[in-house]
Amino acid sequence: MSKPVTEALDALKSLGTPAEIRALAERGCGPSAPPRVNSHIHLPPNFSAFDSVAQAVDLAAAQEIGVLGVSNYYDYEVYGEFVESARQRSIFPLFGLEIISMQAGLRDAGIKVNDPGNPGKTYLCGKGITRFDDMSPTAARLLAEIRRNDAERMAAMVERMRATFQERGFDVAESESSVVDMIVRRHGSPRESVCLQERHISQAFQEALFVGTTPNDRLVTLNRVLGSQSKLTDPADHVGVQNDLRSHLMKAGKPAFVDETFLSFEDAKTLVLKLGGIPSYPVLADGASPICEFESDPERLIRELQSREVHAVEWIPIRNSASVVIDYVTKMRAAGFAVTAGTEHNTLDLVELDPFCKDGQVPAEISGIFWEGACVAAAHQFLSLHGECGYVDAKGLPNPAYASADERIRGLAKIGAAVVQRFFESNPVH
Repeated sequence: MSKPVTEALDALKSLGTPAEIRALAERGCGPSAPPRVNSHIHLPPNFSAFDSVAQAVDLAAAQEIGVLGVSNYYDYEVYGEFVESARQRSIFPLFGLEIISMQAGLRDAGIKVNDPGNPGKTYLCGKGITRFDDMSPTAARLLAEIRRNDAERMAAMVERMRATFQERGFDVAESESSVVDMIVRRHGSPRESVCLQERHISQAFQEALFVGTTPNDRLVTLNRVLGSQSKLTDPADHVGVQNDLRSHLMKAGKPAFVDETFLSFEDAKTLVLKLGGIPSYPVLADGASPICEFESDPERLIRELQSREVHAVEWIPIRNSASVVIDYVTKMRAAGFAVTAGTEHNTLDLVELDPFCKDGQVPAEISGIFWEGACVAAAHQFLSLHGECGYVDAKGLPNPAYASADERIRGLAKIGAAVVQRFFESNPVH
């Protein structure tokens, strides 16, 4: 891992010893009022609303975000720059990641988990990641397997997109290399850090379409390429065109689709743990209609996650109604789950960074639970950097130093609040 990431981790580790931070926590040290928190965004070179790390952090500072977590797919080189920018703006950085996995038994039973289009397909997050440097052989092997499978699939999808465009009367010269070039040009990212995603491909072909057409003939050409009628009326709607290309050409059963190869859910969880993190399940809930069967009943979802030794959950509330967030989050916290929330920002839409529901603001009592969950992740991150057990141990089992799940969450949240406060004091705004 690059020197900046190592130095950034050292800076967080140097906030104090665990004994010092625990003493501060016992005295109730923490921010006088909980700051705004976003525990999940994606930064370039992942597909992102942000052009750069600096833009993301500047916007977070302008919107008074006090704790910001990044959850990128499969390469973490950008985390060093993120931490340095966050320190300059006095924003506490949380390290995370996101993995796509498969639960074969649920796939075979036709049960959808947290992907509304694919039975068994399961997103898993990691919170409080710290072991980017000198990865264990297992972690390195799993990451290499993911990147290899993804790279092969993305290369095949680019070629199928190019062939489909050509067959339907629009010649393009896009290749896997040219799509990577687009990302490097836009973000200044090192080529080796780029992991292509479907959204990158649709963006590259949308840009080629725009270059090769005029506004007057663009929608006609788009319809011919799609093989169906788009609902778009604005020929300048680049995001709409990208979405059409994905849904009409790249999804299952469409001409540019290529089957995905996934890690098993257990391997995905192992990777999170080997990188020092907390396995956290991202809840989709009414972000899908109907709600996926695995999630349709909150009590059942709680039992399913507990049986898999997953003790944390994450929300992207912009996908959900406030009533559903209140119902699920309240029950999950009562059942002993640490709960975090974010916005993803994995489209080109620059929405507010303070998480909100699709029908209004997150209720105050739920915001408090999200702050508590961010503090748990901060405590885990800090303690893990010092070689101690945080929220869960290396096997993913709850920290045995606490008598109950509620005591564990409350105790670690106090430690995390003290860590965040010490960070604010040590890193005043430049």
